[in-house]
Amino acid sequence: MARPRKPLLSRDRIIEAASALVDAEGLDAVSTRRLAAELGVSGPSLYNHFRNKDEILDAVADAVSAQVDLSMFEVSDARDWPAALHDWAVSYRAALAAHPHIVPVLAQGPGRRPAGLRVADAVFGAMVRAGWPPAQATYIGALMRYFITGSALGSFARGFVDDETAYDPADYPHLGQAHLLADRRQQVDEGAFETGLRALLDGLALQYQQTAGGRTVRRSPNGA
Repeated sequence: MARPRKPLLSRDRIIEAASALVDAEGLDAVSTRRLAAELGVSGPSLYNHFRNKDEILDAVADAVSAQVDLSMFEVSDARDWPAALHDWAVSYRAALAAHPHIVPVLAQGPGRRPAGLRVADAVFGAMVRAGWPPAQATYIGALMRYFITGSALGSFARGFVDDETAYDPADYPHLGQAHLLADRRQQVDEGAFETGLRALLDGLALQYQQTAGGRTVRRSPNGA
């Protein structure tokens, strides 16, 4: 009986394998030799699809960007710009939270990555349609990326140990409950993100009233 044929090597297979390695072991785990072994192919065969490790990591990062929902920025969507930014930010952070080890690559910006550029284009276009001056729309895209990627780079709650004795009240009179934070990581981190996001959007709404000539903030992304 003939052996079953191995699946043909493709960009998608390489990206999938690299993504699994990054998720499981971090960026340093990715090498062309390791990927070739994981895929059951020779190392040089990878170079038919990617020139080097950096290109592979770029592709992994772009695959994560492609998971971000952009429907709220479509012209036909009825959400106003603050709601659109909020819902997009939640979707973006969820994608990063599912793949935290790739965040340092994404934090560098989209470069030439198609999905990353589509994200930037969607945000900028929606803000301009909503009445923001182009320069301010650029600033909004930048600050949202800073906030979202920054929130995904690490966990505030995880930074505290679950040992009550580490927080002697004589030294840290206000950290009596800090040992509970690690067990409540998701609640704390998501609550902090939502609190910061709401504050950020409230501040932008005030700027919008001034920058856009005092027009109401209840506008859809298409400016209607």
